Amino acid sequence: MIAADDLIALVRAYNPKTDENLIRVAYDYGRAAHDGQFRQSGEPYFTHPVAVAAILTQQKLDDATIITALLHDTIEDTKASYGEIADIFGKDIADLVDGVTKLTKLQLSSTETQQAENFRKLLMAMSKDLRVILVKLADRLHNMRTIRAMRAEKQVQKARETMDIFAPLAGRMGMQWMREELEDLAFKVLNPEARQSILRRFVTLQSDAGDVIERITADMRHELKQSGVEAEVLGRAKKPYSIWRKMQEKGQGFSRLSDIYGFRIITDTEDACYRALGAIHRRWRAVPGRFKDYISQPKSNGYRSIHTTVSGRDGKRVEVQIRTRAMHEVAEAGVAAHWSYRDGVRSENPFAVDPVKWLSGLTEQFNSEEDHEDFLEAVKLEMYSDKVFCFTPKGEVVKLPRGATPIDFAYSIHTRIGNACVGAKIDGMRVPLWTRIKNGQSVEIITAEGQTPQATWLEIATTGKAKTAIRRALREVDKERFIRLGRELARSAFEHVGKKATDKALDTAAKHLRLPDRDEVLARLGSAEMTAREVVQAVYPDLTPAEGQGVTWERAVIGLNEGQSFERASCCQPLPGERIVGITWRGRGVVVHAIDCDSLVEFENQPDRWVDLHWHSGRHEAIYPVTLEVTMGNDAGVLGRICTLIGEQKANISDLRFMDRKPDFYRVSLDLELSDAEHLHTVVSALEAESDVAAVERRRKAPAEYRAAPATTGEPVGF
Repeated sequence: MIAADDLIALVRAYNPKTDENLIRVAYDYGRAAHDGQFRQSGEPYFTHPVAVAAILTQQKLDDATIITALLHDTIEDTKASYGEIADIFGKDIADLVDGVTKLTKLQLSSTETQQAENFRKLLMAMSKDLRVILVKLADRLHNMRTIRAMRAEKQVQKARETMDIFAPLAGRMGMQWMREELEDLAFKVLNPEARQSILRRFVTLQSDAGDVIERITADMRHELKQSGVEAEVLGRAKKPYSIWRKMQEKGQGFSRLSDIYGFRIITDTEDACYRALGAIHRRWRAVPGRFKDYISQPKSNGYRSIHTTVSGRDGKRVEVQIRTRAMHEVAEAGVAAHWSYRDGVRSENPFAVDPVKWLSGLTEQFNSEEDHEDFLEAVKLEMYSDKVFCFTPKGEVVKLPRGATPIDFAYSIHTRIGNACVGAKIDGMRVPLWTRIKNGQSVEIITAEGQTPQATWLEIATTGKAKTAIRRALREVDKERFIRLGRELARSAFEHVGKKATDKALDTAAKHLRLPDRDEVLARLGSAEMTAREVVQAVYPDLTPAEGQGVTWERAVIGLNEGQSFERASCCQPLPGERIVGITWRGRGVVVHAIDCDSLVEFENQPDRWVDLHWHSGRHEAIYPVTLEVTMGNDAGVLGRICTLIGEQKANISDLRFMDRKPDFYRVSLDLELSDAEHLHTVVSALEAESDVAAVERRRKAPAEYRAAPATTGEPVGF
């Protein structure tokens, strides 16, 4: 275990003005609180908080964060309390320790609903003080370094949680070194055979080719010196998990991978970075499409660097990152650079990002009212994705996740722009909305008044902000559609009792039905959550249509334009009480189909022809033909009993056809005139109860059959 003096020495190395006494008090307090507790490995438990504090000294963090690390498990695992810690160390540190304690209790790998809620809490904790998550990440790193002491199933659970949540979070915060180590430690647990195989390949490669890193490093130093660039060159082999991921993405074996080495060139000035780039490209051939300038277009977490990949004479590729020393500090510490100290004072790195601004940019699109599935998707999309940089027509930079489309671009500018989007241009060329935006492209959004988001956009969009805005708009669009349909239903129902569905009448209905306003009444009416009869009864209880009063054919369907005619589709023979939709035809008006009719597949790419329809509430006349196929016993008098039974259910038989006749049974097709779906159910139930009836089936024509024999002739509207 690291002694108190040694830990203080680590802090003093970058912060000579550290409060040594307070750190020592925290060290002694934590050791006493955890006295008698042991880790799975058998070591004293306090070795863990000290190791976490030591990890945070590598990022040159302030005293409060180091002390929080020493105390981070005291509230949860010992008799220590928030009040006691606040009295000794102050409210700031007590709040940090309490924040880490709450994070530790979150089960981030739980069910989706719990996970979404826990992500909300994670973001809330981060929003209060980002140092909480820095301590938690260091805590997870040390736990992963010592994970072998855990049970096998616990190792897998922690490793998966690390791979899915904590490693990407560290990367999103700019701490790439921590992300790589967390990923590799998790990889060691989840797929040890693959990791060992890659390590063996490295050993073989080194024995065959010698020390490649040392040779290339020496060559780069020579080229930079020749160009008059003073710089430090660092080389390393990539982590096994990074190589494994490339193998999976490219579908290639280890021997075919070329860019398994990475080099960093660290200079004193930004100008030297570009001169170093020129020197590297003069000596080695640049690989097309592998150049990124994050100095001129920095990442949201403050990361700046030039990335390029070059190829040598043997075809082997190496990645090169070029940055200044100040940029390198931010690249190593990420958002944590905001708290870094140098020579006893807060480091004034011009590239360090204000954590408040960074976090607000991350969470601005997360609406607490969204459901868990939407929220969780938004968080994962925004937190765990790489970025591309593109431009507005005015040259302003827009950062989007890799794979983003013009839809995402439009919503990143403004929700209003996204909702009104009808098309896009990339580099001046008109492109489909599903086009993937690439680095450096200029994107222009084409908008139009009256445009509303389409449901298909959810499959096109990749950002959480866009998906959330689209879903919200679709809900509003549906509500408006239901209100329009509800208004027509109300108008027809009120006219049926000789009244008008005025705003005052609907306001009265809303009051009696205990709904917020008339729009809510109409929306529920249009979405079939409420019947028109209920609305009329709420206003005129004495004028509600009597049960015996029927709805005529002319008034049967609601939702048609004035003067528009309709007919029932012969393929599905929809009945009142069933959900319906209309398809417009030239010369035929609107053909009414049941919502589950197979023939509707023919029109799924012609949404302009679809019409929202609704049956009028009330009892309809028995005038709607429906075809039943009945299989019955071939005995004397059976058919007569069947016809009598149908008549007893007040259904008229308009036609009867024999379809199949056998010695012991026969099958007939009956055309019945019914009033609604309930009437049909009554008839079928009565037939099925008859002992001589073997089967009753409602006859519906297949799409091909329907096309061969349409109800009437006509041409589709607009075709």
